[in-house]
Amino acid sequence: MSSYQNLSVTSISELIQGCINGERHSQSRLYEALSPRMFVVCLRYARNREEAEEVLQEGFMRVFEHIRQYKFTGSFEGWVRKIMVNCALSKYRSKSQLHAVANIDVNNVNVDYADREDILSKISVKELIGMVQQLPPAYRMVFNLYVFEGMKHREIAAHLNISEGTSKSNLSDARAILQKNIASSLLSVKQNVNEL
Repeated sequence: MSSYQNLSVTSISELIQGCINGERHSQSRLYEALSPRMFVVCLRYARNREEAEEVLQEGFMRVFEHIRQYKFTGSFEGWVRKIMVNCALSKYRSKSQLHAVANIDVNNVNVDYADREDILSKISVKELIGMVQQLPPAYRMVFNLYVFEGMKHREIAAHLNISEGTSKSNLSDARAILQKNIASSLLSVKQNVNEL
């Protein structure tokens, strides 16, 4: 299994050309090289691993279907990532869960600023992805598009068919939920350490 990072620009171009020509071997190698990185992208948008796998498979089907449209300018990985995000958005829009709300009470958990700096060393990437996955669907979509894709609220609103104000509100609520969950997780870690 070849890692995408280990492939030369020439190798990537040859794989892309092979995929354009419909060569199964090239498709397989490209999938093997990019699927681990794209799966992480899909996980952030999905509710669980199964949904992330569905988005990944659908995304690669679209990649191979539209690979002729790649112009060999810019990052190919970025081009594939955009397709994965669009697949996740399509899946989300098809479920019409745009107005999910959550009861947020961030005042119940207090964390010192000194503790906040230590949070990332105590919480694994898997736990953080799990926390993002547990966000209500509308919050999860807005959070991912804003934080990971770098979209502005105007763009997010257009993609999700919501107002800019709703996008801003959903982002704020998503951050509050994540801060509360991270703080709770940190307190749990501290309690476990104190019990030892």
